Amino acid sequence: MDILREYWPFLIPLIIAELALMITALVHVLRHPTYRFGTRALWIPIVIFIQIVGPIVYFIFGRSEDA
Repeated sequence: MDILREYWPFLIPLIIAELALMITALVHVLRHPTYRFGTRALWIPIVIFIQIVGPIVYFIFGRSEDA
């Protein structure tokens, strides 16, 4: 438990950043019908389950040019 207290100041901003990225990417996936690669059914699990990397991968590879 002491280790958690030691890293808590680092973990809180990381958790907030991860949640903000996930929510932003998920809202974008749900609002836009076209993607550069894949489908909505592919991107939703990637954004939700692959923590901080999933939303970044979506914004780099999945988001269409017209969005």
